[in-house]
Amino acid sequence: MNIEEFFELSAGKWFSHRTIHYLALNQSEHGKSEIVIETLPAEHPEVSKLCQQYEINSSSASCGLKVTWNGTTEREQVKHSGSTVLVSIPDTDNPRQGKLLRQIVDTNETPVHGRYQIDSDGALTLSIEDETMKSEERLWFASPNLRMRVNVLKRSAGLSITSFTSEIRLGGFPPAAKANEAASSVSS
Repeated sequence: MNIEEFFELSAGKWFSHRTIHYLALNQSEHGKSEIVIETLPAEHPEVSKLCQQYEINSSSASCGLKVTWNGTTEREQVKHSGSTVLVSIPDTDNPRQGKLLRQIVDTNETPVHGRYQIDSDGALTLSIEDETMKSEERLWFASPNLRMRVNVLKRSAGLSITSFTSEIRLGGFPPAAKANEAASSVSS
């Protein structure tokens, strides 16, 4: 599997349930979200715009993804919503890994870049690091309509957060051939 195929399999509408654990505080909380994931072709204006922000030629981009979410956390019961754009820039010598560009839409946050790698089992590992935090997330399909994520976030102030998320597809099913391929790789 490559990054384009992983993004294609991720497209659709998902129900997400996340359990977050704050290690220093020994506290946990739960959150629920509805997530809509759209694939963006390499020539999409949002992909080109993000590449320009990083001063990367947009012809280097293989594909993009737009993720929109609406959800709440158990403790706050406040609605959280937003969207982010991700763009993959595969390494020329190994297209199963490369740069990942990320921009949260409609915020003043600085875009963040990281690395991605598609492992031999078809899982996607994302690594992002800056002066204030380090994040590593692993995503995989347990079946074509069940996606799992684990994340470890370490802040420079010493606070560490881990999370586990299960996502159930609600609509926008992947192409049958891709879904069957993903199910086969999970069961082997």
